[in-house]
Amino acid sequence: MRIVFQHIKRLLYFPLAGYFGFWARMYLRRWHPTVVTVIGSSGKTTLLHLIEAQLGATARYSHNANSAFGIPFHILGLARESYRVYEWFLFAIIAPCAALRRRLPESIYVTEADAERPGEGQFLAKLLNPHYLIWLSLEEAHAAQYDRLVPSRMEGGERLRAVEREMAREFGYFVEHTQAAAILRSDSARIAEQAARTEVKKVWLEANDISWIRIERERVAFARRTGGALSVPALIPRDAGLSALAAVRVAGLLGTTPDTSFSRFSLPPGRGSVLKGIQDTTLIDSTYNATIGGMDAMLDLFREYPARGERWLVLGDMVEQGKSEELQHQRIAEHILAAKPDRIVLVGPRLKAHTLPILLTKNYVIGRSSDNLDSGISSPQVYTCMTPREAYEYLHQELKGGETILFKGARFLEGAVEKLLANPEDAAKLCRRGKVWDRKRKRWGV
Repeated sequence: MRIVFQHIKRLLYFPLAGYFGFWARMYLRRWHPTVVTVIGSSGKTTLLHLIEAQLGATARYSHNANSAFGIPFHILGLARESYRVYEWFLFAIIAPCAALRRRLPESIYVTEADAERPGEGQFLAKLLNPHYLIWLSLEEAHAAQYDRLVPSRMEGGERLRAVEREMAREFGYFVEHTQAAAILRSDSARIAEQAARTEVKKVWLEANDISWIRIERERVAFARRTGGALSVPALIPRDAGLSALAAVRVAGLLGTTPDTSFSRFSLPPGRGSVLKGIQDTTLIDSTYNATIGGMDAMLDLFREYPARGERWLVLGDMVEQGKSEELQHQRIAEHILAAKPDRIVLVGPRLKAHTLPILLTKNYVIGRSSDNLDSGISSPQVYTCMTPREAYEYLHQELKGGETILFKGARFLEGAVEKLLANPEDAAKLCRRGKVWDRKRKRWGV
């Protein structure tokens, strides 16, 4: 039954999105803003917030909207609340009137856009026709949606590369529809390949354009290869430093004087927020999602982070990876080991099946600290579980005080973070707030 439902959903997805897209396109023509669009597999929301820190109130931003439905809804001023079926019928009735409402006062519209499924990039590119495009990442996120485009005989690395190629082609529609300039990553062969689909001005960036100067508890400073520095008042990885550089370039293209201190920057929830935990612990909350690139970036940052006390990792499965999930979860082991954590908690069946065996060959052992103290084992430990509640219960029992804990991954790990907060009011700073998400977390025991 579930397979039938998924098939029907796939068939109706773009026809329904097209209805709302029609009215959104009408409103865009009346509003006529300069459109700035951020695309890529990861880091889009942080980049949008970095651009917001540069442009401020001169622009409107598509917060919490990046899909073939989300962006038309945002353009039309339709905000989902209950996520009930009746909202769809209500929005369908309201959409024509919303397309005729008064034009927004902002002259710039900054959006993030996804290509989570085949056809979505083309749909959104035609809707937005961005004047300025920023594309800095490409990885096998949401690979499950692209599996059907890749021959079943392909396996392992060959399959990953084929999926990446299909995803790049889909994102390439945004390049094709860009009107003024595109900021692109030159050290990504796939992105550089898609750049040929447009004749507009191209601004090239690469990883070596930026480097860490200093990582503090809640601030990161970067050096620019061409001279000068950038400082961001939040804990962001090196790749996000490249995003900060891109935001400065966007500001320049739009005629705004760049703010290299990003004084107005606010970190989106679940992307590296530093919170005070119980027993004088430091909680680094990066629980919004988990892609291979995002995992790698946060683990590399954690390796350099000025932690007080022991370093602990709590990682959740990377989901929607399709047939490449085994290889992806094996790859992450290398970055876990490089971070040199004192304790690891793996949450989910994929990490247990594919990551744990590699860790066990590298001097890590399974068990709780009490078990190992009794047996005289001093090796770093790894604990596996299936739910965020089990992870919380383990941490609550094992914490001695003063640890720094990075939470990264899916499976509603923000629920475990919430239970470990020293200040309960800090729960408002976590991702996925509201009654809908509360109900979903409750099913996972948090």
